[in-house]
Amino acid sequence: MFEYSFLQHYWWFIISLLAGLLTLLLMVQGGQSMLFSLGKEDHHRFLMVNALGRKWEYTFTTLVTFGGAFFASFPLFYSTSFGGAYWVWMLILLCFVIQAVSYEYMSKPGNTYGKTTYQSFLFINGLLGTFLIGAAVATFFTGSEFIVNKGNISNLTGDPITGLVISQWQNPLHGLEALFDVRNWLLGLAVFFLARTNACLFFINRIDNKELVEKSHKYLLYSAVPFLVFFLAFLFWILLGKGYASDAASGVVTLEPYKYFFNLVQMPIVAVVFLVGVILVLYGIGRSIFSKVFNSGIWFSGAGTVLTVCSLLLVAGYNGTAYYPSSIADHSSSLTIFNSSSSHFTLTAMTYVSILVPFVLAYIFFAWRSLERKKFKAEDLKEDGHVY
Repeated sequence: MFEYSFLQHYWWFIISLLAGLLTLLLMVQGGQSMLFSLGKEDHHRFLMVNALGRKWEYTFTTLVTFGGAFFASFPLFYSTSFGGAYWVWMLILLCFVIQAVSYEYMSKPGNTYGKTTYQSFLFINGLLGTFLIGAAVATFFTGSEFIVNKGNISNLTGDPITGLVISQWQNPLHGLEALFDVRNWLLGLAVFFLARTNACLFFINRIDNKELVEKSHKYLLYSAVPFLVFFLAFLFWILLGKGYASDAASGVVTLEPYKYFFNLVQMPIVAVVFLVGVILVLYGIGRSIFSKVFNSGIWFSGAGTVLTVCSLLLVAGYNGTAYYPSSIADHSSSLTIFNSSSSHFTLTAMTYVSILVPFVLAYIFFAWRSLERKKFKAEDLKEDGHVY
């Protein structure tokens, strides 16, 4: 039988890993955000849409899996954030719904609205989808305005509307207030430009069109520089600012100077993974910028993206840290991996099922490689039975 504490740490690691994979796959959204800039020519846009169209379902599936895993392992977060900050999550969901609709109907016979309309929807998904996800995740560090009262679960004689509500949002904007915090903008913009950076590296690796590859090299620089600026600004803020520390014995949450920096120091394995991830991202970007023949940057940057994002979320949830802080005065409602998780039995059952995850990942990797043995050419795509 697994220890309860081990299961809580294990499932926060799974959540963090899924977040890293999702951030990598947001390269699809990053590519869509460049359809009308990098892809100014129709034949370039055709190549871009079809290269990305074979990957959009991976991103959507990973997003759903991320949300489902959060719901099952840390249901109090799910009810608090999804039930309180619902406008942000509804906007994110809308962005991904219009993406699915666009890929499905873009090339249908008798398309009433034309391809340009659906490509505009893809652009919206690429712009807002990435930024909003980044801003929402930033609240893991900046906090949100909510209170939690677990005692309400047994209050059967309370107010019929609010008496049984465990979590209550304290801002009428219900999540949109996160967009008024510049710190959330830093991570939102960092995720947006990282998605574009990885998309450029993906195009360089996958598309067999000299002109489009050359433009991708140029846009790689345009995206990588602002990504580094916004990411470093966010990183310096969380490492040099205050973090939400939770006392293991009492559960009291307080603001502690340099909390996230000390988390890295006190968790050397996580620090090493973070540094390796950053180095891989920089190597993939740097070598692709300075070498016109190097086309494997997406593999280095992609692996680095997963490691970096995963380690950042471990810093947010491990070592006595509130991963979803309540910015209300006493911070007592802040969520930790201990006070928001599912029962011991539920986590144990889920852990046995999670043994299948490596096999699923191996299958996805195998299928990905099998479908992309050749680079994308316009001639080959026109002969393909499935063209977007």
